[in-house]
Amino acid sequence: MTDPDRPDPDTLLQRLRSDEAKAQRGRLRIYFGASAGVGKTYAMLLAARKQLAEGRSLLVGVVETHGRSETVALTEGLPLLAPRQVAYRGRSLPEFDLDAALAQLKPLVQPQQPRPLILMDELAHSNVPGSRHPKRWQDVEELLANGIDVYTSLNVQHLESLNDVVGGITGVRVQETLPDRFFDAADEVVLVDTPADELLARLKAGKVYRGQQAERAAKHFFRKGNLMALRELALRRTADRVEDDVQAWRSNEAIAQVWSTEAAILCALGPGPGAEPVLRSAARLAQQLNVSWHAVYVETPQLKRLPDAQRERVLRLVRLAQDLGAATAVLQAQAVAPALLAHAREHNLSKLLLGRARPRSLLQRWLGRPTLREQLGQAQPDIELIEVGLGETTAPAPRSTTTAAPSELTGAHPPKHYAQAALVCGLTTALAWPLRNFFDEANIVMLFLLAVLGVALRWGRGPSVLASFLSVGLFDFFYVVPHLSFAVSDVQYLLTFAVMLAVGLITGQLTAHLRYQAEVAHEREARARTLFELTRELSGALQTEQVVRLAQERLARELQGSAHIWVLGQDEQLHAVLPQAGESADAPDAGTVQWALDHSQAAGLATDTLPGSPWFYLPLQAPMRARGVLCARPSDVAAVLRPERRAQLDTMASIVGQALERVHYVEVAQNALVHIESERLRNSLLSALSHDLRTPLAVVYGLADTLAALPGLSAPAQQMSQQLQREAQRVNAMVHNLLDMARLQSGAVQLRRQWLPLEEVVGSTLAALRPLLTQHHVHTAFAPDLPLVDIDAALIERVLSNLLENAAKYTPPGSRIAIEAHVQGEELQLSVADDGPGLPAGREELLFEKFTRARNESSIPGVGLGLAICRAIMAAHGGRIWAQAASAGKPTATASGAVFVLALPLGHPPALPIVEEEEPLA
Repeated sequence: MTDPDRPDPDTLLQRLRSDEAKAQRGRLRIYFGASAGVGKTYAMLLAARKQLAEGRSLLVGVVETHGRSETVALTEGLPLLAPRQVAYRGRSLPEFDLDAALAQLKPLVQPQQPRPLILMDELAHSNVPGSRHPKRWQDVEELLANGIDVYTSLNVQHLESLNDVVGGITGVRVQETLPDRFFDAADEVVLVDTPADELLARLKAGKVYRGQQAERAAKHFFRKGNLMALRELALRRTADRVEDDVQAWRSNEAIAQVWSTEAAILCALGPGPGAEPVLRSAARLAQQLNVSWHAVYVETPQLKRLPDAQRERVLRLVRLAQDLGAATAVLQAQAVAPALLAHAREHNLSKLLLGRARPRSLLQRWLGRPTLREQLGQAQPDIELIEVGLGETTAPAPRSTTTAAPSELTGAHPPKHYAQAALVCGLTTALAWPLRNFFDEANIVMLFLLAVLGVALRWGRGPSVLASFLSVGLFDFFYVVPHLSFAVSDVQYLLTFAVMLAVGLITGQLTAHLRYQAEVAHEREARARTLFELTRELSGALQTEQVVRLAQERLARELQGSAHIWVLGQDEQLHAVLPQAGESADAPDAGTVQWALDHSQAAGLATDTLPGSPWFYLPLQAPMRARGVLCARPSDVAAVLRPERRAQLDTMASIVGQALERVHYVEVAQNALVHIESERLRNSLLSALSHDLRTPLAVVYGLADTLAALPGLSAPAQQMSQQLQREAQRVNAMVHNLLDMARLQSGAVQLRRQWLPLEEVVGSTLAALRPLLTQHHVHTAFAPDLPLVDIDAALIERVLSNLLENAAKYTPPGSRIAIEAHVQGEELQLSVADDGPGLPAGREELLFEKFTRARNESSIPGVGLGLAICRAIMAAHGGRIWAQAASAGKPTATASGAVFVLALPLGHPPALPIVEEEEPLA
């Protein structure tokens, strides 16, 4: 017998290896807060100064003080690492110098010595393109791998899992994020907490941001409701992190006692109809307490022999628990109470919900058999037990706490098994009869026990019980004096019969139990082997057809029936990739297939949706989305009804879905590569053609100019020379557009950014286009106190020129063009609207693609590059541009037509110097 509490040797070995690897890495401490200004950097610097005072080697890699005097004072006297200057788009930006940090600190990493420490503020920061790593947390990972300890800081909105939640609360979506796995892998997380009112007071006092930036923050992100919600998120995320630490500590220290650090709930499910009210009560209680909860069903050997209908009810209960938000598990064990307690200890669950036990019978009370509640209370008194009423049930539910109702006694064994057991006992009697004069009675007893053992091995527990009683009776009738009679001449034979019966029953029970365990192990091995072979076969598939063919063949063999797989194609439509011939008359229903995909639920056979269908429809769920639907028609309905077979089907469907998703993204990557190469080839061709066309265009334009200047030229010839000049200029403008597009996409354009008022850029653009806009009414409306924007004025003028030229070309004379600008969130938005015919419905995004025009056949000249150039210029500025109908956006001065909106990031404009007036001379 093995001790169930004995640690697994493989787990211990893996833990030792993990500890050795962890000992060689540096330690990571994260100062975690709800928002900027709570004091993360301040707390990090205080801890660093304490470490420096204790003689530890320290280096300040990155510290963002934001001009806060208290924070700046803490950096005085600390060794600072000089930043590395990185050239990016015509500017030199300071970045963390990873190589210099490693060169300075790595020699200090010595055994038995305190590790060097480096400070890396703003963990989620994105590095300038051209750096070794795109993210700062990857720099930190390399420092840790080299044995260097790191102190860093992080705001809750930068966690990947909470990014969308914070965006929904604050209305601001943060682009710089950190993977949760890196946060969870930190050795220490220190929560730096500040109440919302105190943080707002600090913001008002200029201790968080200054000037216009502080005013903008107070109106948008730093609202009191936002700060309270962010504070709650930070507290909860820290609590989850600490809970994981507690669980890891309890596991490493093999602590069996449950610590009530969280009011998490464990709900014990049974196979009867009364389990559903218990499950729903647990869900309501978990919601009221706002805690996590688990739902567990323990399947004992007796419960495994329940009818398929009851086992299917268990599977539905488990799925219902998942839908209600529980973490579910189906445990295989000999008894319910030890399995529940082990699960509670493993997950540190302090509350256990049970259905109210039925009154015990007189026999159960006389035998002194404890109920499940009594077993749990005696074994683990520190767990809180909560009994829930079962409500009205149509029939008494089989309790998972009893060992009664084994299948042999409820007709699970056919009568022939009992007849065969009786025949074995008769044969044993016949074989032993000639040996009665040579063997002692004890040896004859051994023969009968051997027969009982064989019956138990072959036919199980019920027939072995019958064989035990028959063996005692036959031994008494044929081998005990007086022979051929049930009379007993010696009272000692009564003890012999009792011992023989007890040994037979116990031996038969144990043998039947071992036989059952062997069958269960064999079934598990077969299911695991099937999953392994399916995974191995699909891992080498590189095309959708290969995945579908291999999966259909494997599933058809496993179900001993038919299997079809419908795959979601690039057109977002389901297709039967490899339809099987000869089954068109009874093929899967396409409508049911689509329903299963849309609802991500199983349908058809043995489900609540179209249960009369001979087909079973199961979505192929992948990590990103469902990739298709499995249509199975098994020869035996038990392949879908039994929980273990259904769980195997779910796993196989998940494996096939993941394989289809992998192949899908391989195809997407290949198409993207082909698209990139074609774009590169087209850009190279355009660039070469543009350069080659410029020289002949210049010659044509010069000849036309010379021809127009000749004396005595006739009027028709003069008109022809002027027309030739205009067409040469138009073609030259097209060539310039081609060159600009090629340079923008290749990244050869260097921005010359300056902080400028947008009104000045718009004014210069309108002045340059005054001859073109003479027949249109231009209306401008700018919000007061627009901030400066960091832009390349020439390129932004080019964007505005293209938009205004399009508005002039596509609207009739006398129409109005409206230009408006205002601040929206963290962006400055400028819109150009007209009251022309508007945009083709559904083609708003296509207009920004190269060589795409609003109308394919049009007398208006152009090649469709203007808007593509506008989008490329805006992307180079880190901004956006989009088109919409005038009625779809913010009301403008015009009521119809098209609207093009530019969005530029606000950034942090420099403070304007204060000029003091000179006092007049006396």
